[in-house]
Amino acid sequence: MNTQASAVIIGGGVMGASIAYHLAAAGVRDVVLVERDELASGSTSKAAGGVRAQFSDELNIRLGARSLEAFGRFPEEIGHDIGLHRVGYLFLLSTPQEVASFERSVGLQNSLGVPSRMITPKEARRLSPLISTEGLLAAAFSPDDGHCTPEAVVHGYASAARALGARLLRHTEVTGIELRDDRITAVATTLGRIATDTVICAAGAWSRAIGAMAGVDLPVMPLRRQIAVTEPLPEPRPGLPMTIDFTTSLYFHAEGPGLLLGMSDPEERPGFATDTHDRWIPALYAAMERRAPALLDLRRTGGWAGLYEITPDHNALIGEATSVSRFLYATGFSGHGFLQGPAVGEVIRDLYLGRVPFVDVSPLSADRFAADAPRPEVNLV
Repeated sequence: MNTQASAVIIGGGVMGASIAYHLAAAGVRDVVLVERDELASGSTSKAAGGVRAQFSDELNIRLGARSLEAFGRFPEEIGHDIGLHRVGYLFLLSTPQEVASFERSVGLQNSLGVPSRMITPKEARRLSPLISTEGLLAAAFSPDDGHCTPEAVVHGYASAARALGARLLRHTEVTGIELRDDRITAVATTLGRIATDTVICAAGAWSRAIGAMAGVDLPVMPLRRQIAVTEPLPEPRPGLPMTIDFTTSLYFHAEGPGLLLGMSDPEERPGFATDTHDRWIPALYAAMERRAPALLDLRRTGGWAGLYEITPDHNALIGEATSVSRFLYATGFSGHGFLQGPAVGEVIRDLYLGRVPFVDVSPLSADRFAADAPRPEVNLV
């Protein structure tokens, strides 16, 4: 293969597919997406599927809310059913510090049009009957949030992008980025050379290596996270919200007739390993015993491991490099990339076209770390 592209997108997860669709829908010709495996085979396929606008950072609230709108109209606009369940997100809060932090976040969310609210432990249990309210001080809830199927979102965007003329190359690995002075001239792949002046990095946990090919520092670190699924619940809970015990990071939501659940593992070390292990299970069970003891009666029937793409401040990298011409990036989302995919696709489209995006993402530039200007996000699990 020896071809030409107006832009080469690296990565076939939700970010890459969304960007490809938004560029093609804007009339950009010769868009090429390169994925070394199957579409949605990386972090996207391992995501829990949560979608929300309940964040502490105004940029994340705006990106989350914009994406929720896009998920809501996905069947009509893109033509794919993504299994969207608007059952809400419920954050359970057990310390005065957590309550104060979420009260500030809810105030900011409300000012931006997000219908989140603080609720009592009693109301939290009414929404999520599997929890215990012992030691619970308050909770935060937004009915617009929920969960959907990550692979369906990717394949929906991919199909729509193809229909608009984009080329999606699967099983094609990027081996280098060619430069002349500070300008990109081509992307080298295992299928051959693609002449282009623009690269868009949407490679998730693998983004640091892609950035290095162009001399761009993308401080992204891979970290394994595990998910478990359970046998069917004794009683169906179709309206069960995504429930998160913020103190322990235990979370769960309905997945078919059973539950999908997970939590962070402080013993996990950075790396690209995605095999599963049981070292996290004692901590998981301890968290369930404390906050949702009913879960202990459910048998685990499966699970998987995937990679978070962590940055130093646990917030995204979105922007365009200053050291090399036309290297754009959308990566490092630290666990909230899937849910922001639609909005970030819009933003990258506008940056590529020289338009002003609906939100100013300049504070999320990768240069913020060199400038000692981190942008921390608090509401993460």
